[in-house]
Amino acid sequence: MHKTLTVVFASSLLLAACGSSSIKKDDSLAGKKAQLSELKAQQEKLSKQIADLEAELGKSDSSTQQKAKLVALTAMTPTSFIHYIDLQGDVEAESYSNIAPKGNGGVVREVYVKQGDHVNKGQLLLKLDDAVQKQQLANAQTQLAYAKDIYNRRKNLWDQKIGAEVDLINAKNQVDQAETQVKIYQEQLDWTNVYADIPGTLNIFTVKVGEFFGGAGLTTQLQILSTDNLKVVVQVPEIYQERIHVGTPVKIAFPGLGNKEIIGTVRIVGKVINTGNRAFEVDIHIAGSNEIRANQVAIVKLEDYTAKNVLTIPINTLQTDEKGKYVMVVANEGGKSVAHKRSITIGQTYADKVEVTGGLETGDQLITDGFQGLYEGQLITTQ
Repeated sequence: MHKTLTVVFASSLLLAACGSSSIKKDDSLAGKKAQLSELKAQQEKLSKQIADLEAELGKSDSSTQQKAKLVALTAMTPTSFIHYIDLQGDVEAESYSNIAPKGNGGVVREVYVKQGDHVNKGQLLLKLDDAVQKQQLANAQTQLAYAKDIYNRRKNLWDQKIGAEVDLINAKNQVDQAETQVKIYQEQLDWTNVYADIPGTLNIFTVKVGEFFGGAGLTTQLQILSTDNLKVVVQVPEIYQERIHVGTPVKIAFPGLGNKEIIGTVRIVGKVINTGNRAFEVDIHIAGSNEIRANQVAIVKLEDYTAKNVLTIPINTLQTDEKGKYVMVVANEGGKSVAHKRSITIGQTYADKVEVTGGLETGDQLITDGFQGLYEGQLITTQ
């Protein structure tokens, strides 16, 4: 039998050599591609002949009979298969406020908080210089008192049927105007008190006593950030736009927080493709947490495919030949367990699992360890 195998193998090599020498040499690109294709076909044919002869030897030649090969088996049972799109996103705070003074701002006289403090809505943060506002208010209050005195005098005369009605009306108008001025200056005085307009943490605080605090257009000096409402923002490549919708389930993990993982759903799907990265924005709302920080990296798994009661196999057991995809399973021949090559069709692949759409049935024994190098009909054992 050894001699037969040697003769056949030598003949195969001779035929291959003759075949390759008969290939017309063509140095053009198309010619080289044709040569490569024909050589690959010859290689596959030789590999199959060798495998068939090895299998035949293993079955019929007792002098070369191999011992049963040790393998591990897994019974095929239906399960659920989920495919995710794995992306990286960033945590953003949905509620934050860049605090600025009302009016034109002013010089800081008192500071009542520091960066990192938690503040409540309405809490006093700063006191600005209020000397001018106090003086304006005092003058307005003096004018109001004078206007009220004139009005009271006019009214007493009018009650005694003395004087003209127009004088009484003018005096009342003076009082009203003075009261309006007092309210304006009182409000401007209150503007020198800077309050928190939302609850949260002082994320930016660069304010110091004696420095000017204010106005629009300046660099943010005071920012309050609330972690009660957070969101994860992720850029999804446009090729997935048909798979991602509002309500799509999501798993989110946070590097640096151990095994912390939260479940959420897509809340907003952007309608614009960014021309720079060819992606659209997706927002996922997450509950506030003392552990999660704004601008933190988030590992996002968007669930885009789910199948129930399907068969799956480890991806490393999947093999390929000239006919397509296959796995090695157990077959019974003459009361003995032997390896059998089973062609299969597959669906989605995720992580280390492959969805099998055809070729395997519930109860089949898949060879999950020791399948490397197995040939059709080879004796196998699990002990």
